Amino acid sequence: MKSAPIALAALLLAAATPALAATPAPAIAASDWRTPDAENVLVIDTSKGRVIVELAPWAAPVHVERVRGLVREGFYDGLTFFRVIDDFMAQTGDPKNDGTGGNDALPDMKAEFTFRRGRELRFTLVGRLAPDDKVMSATEVGFINGFAVRGSPEMMMMASADGKVAGWPLFCAGTLGMARATAPDTANSQFFLMRQNYPLLDANYTAFGRVLSGLEAVRAIKVGEPVAPPRDTMLKVRVLADIPAAERPKVQVLDTASPSFKSLLEAAKAGGSGPLTACDIAVPVKIG
Repeated sequence: MKSAPIALAALLLAAATPALAATPAPAIAASDWRTPDAENVLVIDTSKGRVIVELAPWAAPVHVERVRGLVREGFYDGLTFFRVIDDFMAQTGDPKNDGTGGNDALPDMKAEFTFRRGRELRFTLVGRLAPDDKVMSATEVGFINGFAVRGSPEMMMMASADGKVAGWPLFCAGTLGMARATAPDTANSQFFLMRQNYPLLDANYTAFGRVLSGLEAVRAIKVGEPVAPPRDTMLKVRVLADIPAAERPKVQVLDTASPSFKSLLEAAKAGGSGPLTACDIAVPVKIG
């Protein structure tokens, strides 16, 4: 059974206010914008509006390849958001539209809850966390390619066999995650879009993308467990590279390893009224 991402319990989190949105922004240099690989961007046209998602093959290559392949088959077109929790997530990707189905022609996937971070993945540090009852070693939190991530300290790369350390994307609002049953290696085709931050999922579910544009549409999707008819729908899902050039949205994201982003980060730290987390940082995006 392909069930919900996690039992809801009573641990829902309130929306974080993006710190950068409330802070006077330093100027952004034109050279500090990056254009994502069109093979790694999904355009999801829903009944509530367009959602543009960047995929993270560096964090979850198997999941990215699976979903991108299903998109190109038209597998997701017309599927509903069948389970939606207001302060949590919107789940879809089931041909049965009830949470029990998947793609019968493809096997379930091995979990990609964590990835190996090397120096080639340019990391911008936000802060360091001491060990706690959930993560029993010191960790660093920061950004890779616009994604908020957490993992082992960079200095540990020198002592590892592959010169890398463990990392995992954070389940901030807008994160694209893969749904599964209780066992870790049971993800198939269902996925969910986070409506709010939910750190209980961190390193327990595979995060393989994030919303660049359209989070307001995700948050407008009709709520229910299950959602009562009529349900909101993914009308059409496409890989950006497959959209004709004349119709293709132009997507740019501020490079989170750039001087401009680091200036924005420092401004957010200086202007905040409390502790700053990576999920509080809104990475600037331009859609044309």
